[in-house]
Amino acid sequence: MLVILFIALIVLSAISLPIGISMGIATMLCLIFATNIDPIMIAQCAFTGMDSFPLMAIPFFMLAGNFMRYGGISKRLLNLADNIVGFFTGGLGAITTVTAMFFAAISGSGPATVSSIGAFMIPEMEAKGYDKGYATALSCAAGTIGVIIPPSIPFVIYGVATGTSISDLFKAGILPGILMGIAIIIYNYIRAKKYGWKGNGRRFQWKALGKSFIDSFWAILSPVIILGGIYSGKFTPTESAAISCVYTFIIGTFVYKEIRWKEFMDCMKDTAIIAGATSFIVGMSTSFSYVLTLEEVPATVSTFILGLTDNKILVLLIINIFLLIVGCFMDNISSCTILAPILLPIVVALDVSPVQFGIVMTMNLAIGFITPPYGANLFIGSSVARLPFEKVVKWIWGFIATIIVVLMLTTYIPQISLLLV
Repeated sequence: MLVILFIALIVLSAISLPIGISMGIATMLCLIFATNIDPIMIAQCAFTGMDSFPLMAIPFFMLAGNFMRYGGISKRLLNLADNIVGFFTGGLGAITTVTAMFFAAISGSGPATVSSIGAFMIPEMEAKGYDKGYATALSCAAGTIGVIIPPSIPFVIYGVATGTSISDLFKAGILPGILMGIAIIIYNYIRAKKYGWKGNGRRFQWKALGKSFIDSFWAILSPVIILGGIYSGKFTPTESAAISCVYTFIIGTFVYKEIRWKEFMDCMKDTAIIAGATSFIVGMSTSFSYVLTLEEVPATVSTFILGLTDNKILVLLIINIFLLIVGCFMDNISSCTILAPILLPIVVALDVSPVQFGIVMTMNLAIGFITPPYGANLFIGSSVARLPFEKVVKWIWGFIATIIVVLMLTTYIPQISLLLV
């Protein structure tokens, strides 16, 4: 049964069939040739998997991110970051990273962060003498923060797949996300110092900072309202996602006046396409997980790994390496829905918090956004910059190593993720 399941999944994925369709067909072949279960179960499980109130947060956060992009909110956040960190060596790279952190606190999406921030900052960095490939790689790396700093779409997926509190995951992601941002800024400073890439050419001015703060005040208020409401218990993560949509639409349309009918339709179309694909993946992965549970795969994998060693440090290292490899070939959502139920019992047996593991797993798979050959952020970045893929990959390895350092700290120092929970 498992042989049919995994061979079918690998072959179908290898011929570039979308992962959701691959999982659905693999599950169907498995049920037809290895069980007496009616294949109608696939549709039943898929419907059950998608019939989830927390999952409604995903299209709402996607739509909020699109309203940010088209409504002028991203542009004003960039201007604010420019006046905060743009004056020192490597300042433009720091601006890109800080803005990505702001953007992450509203959209919850890594690829959306790259497309929105990169479109502004890559040409700006190139004009100031930065290597275009490096500028694109930096934008891609900064985009990984989008799925760590809350709200985060992968946290919602993990919470639904494992029954872990999404609010706790959001709280736990704050410090690791900030740490990732700081690490990228430090690495960028070192590279900028080496190659002589200066800042924006202006001195720090309180007046300019105050002006940009006032101009971007309504944009900054968005994550305050969203996250403040969740942490205070006023509304759930799903309700916060809906509120973020309404808020960013109002600000982009009536305050900044940059969302018109065309921009509104573009936002809705982009969101519908991405959310539709995401929902299909979630539904098919629920059916796929059903077969795995039927064959007791989670328990078997847990027994196998713990049979190799019961050393907590080594087991976590093995899982990290495994997830880093998986992230090279599969997207975050598919990997999480398939692997989270399998790996969670292993780490729980070692007294690791499900919340901490959710952060660690998401960080591992977020690195997959910038790791060839899958590297969704890399493809988006190269498309935005109109640059060959290999020229971006040339510069990305240093950022990968930097983020892995933060990953190891988060893995072995639980307080980094659990301090605010």
